[in-house]
Amino acid sequence: MRDPRRTTTTADRARRGLALLATAVVLVAGLTACGDSDEDAKRADVDLASLVASTTKAKLPKAPLDTDPTATTDGHVVHPRRTLAVYAAPGRKPFAKITPKQMNDTWLPVIDRKDGWSQVLLPSRPNGGTGWLKTAQLDTRQTPYLVRVHLGSRRLELMNEGDLVGSWSVAVGAPETPTPVGRTFLLGSIVDDAQSYSPLILPLGSHSDTLDTYGGGPGTVALHGWPDDLVFGQAISHGCVRVPDDALEQLRLVPLGTLVIIDQK
Repeated sequence: MRDPRRTTTTADRARRGLALLATAVVLVAGLTACGDSDEDAKRADVDLASLVASTTKAKLPKAPLDTDPTATTDGHVVHPRRTLAVYAAPGRKPFAKITPKQMNDTWLPVIDRKDGWSQVLLPSRPNGGTGWLKTAQLDTRQTPYLVRVHLGSRRLELMNEGDLVGSWSVAVGAPETPTPVGRTFLLGSIVDDAQSYSPLILPLGSHSDTLDTYGGGPGTVALHGWPDDLVFGQAISHGCVRVPDDALEQLRLVPLGTLVIIDQK
């Protein structure tokens, strides 16, 4: 029989880790508030101050949904140099804005391109929300990594240039709080070596479908470690993916913006 005192301690650690994530989310709101300079607004073709920022705290019902939620990409990710308008389609009226910083620098995966435009996944609700940005206003780089999470087999796979780096048994969301499926991405990297629950928390650009809030934050899903190996292979979490230490060390190397595909396999 497992020692109930250990279970309580683990839960306390989890709550502290989620409080850390919630604090980072609060910082997002602060960065959003100060991200629109007068110079930016003058250069923009819209009133940026009137637009809601696409952050992990935001709900953007007008965001077009991802039409191919299991497809891979060529690995291109983009970073807005300043606060930019986000469009439902090239040339359409903007419905949101994106800031250059959130928990860290904002890097978003490119899922499509049209003349002078890049379509990206967004970090706000609804899950799978997308938007178009003007490519000339973005910094671009390419990540060789791809993360796959298989909920049915409860495994995480990390790919580099199409080659398998590793495959690990993980814990995923419980039936009443499932891990959401579809394409998302590595939104942030929160490092706290003093946090025994998980020294590294990697928030994703997706959210629980059943919890509007959790641990003081907006129900953001994350990849993170866990001190009890007995959870791996189980559907037991509130939606996050709990990974073993060696997987966390490999995920530490993965750049922000890297695509994460979660399926039911």
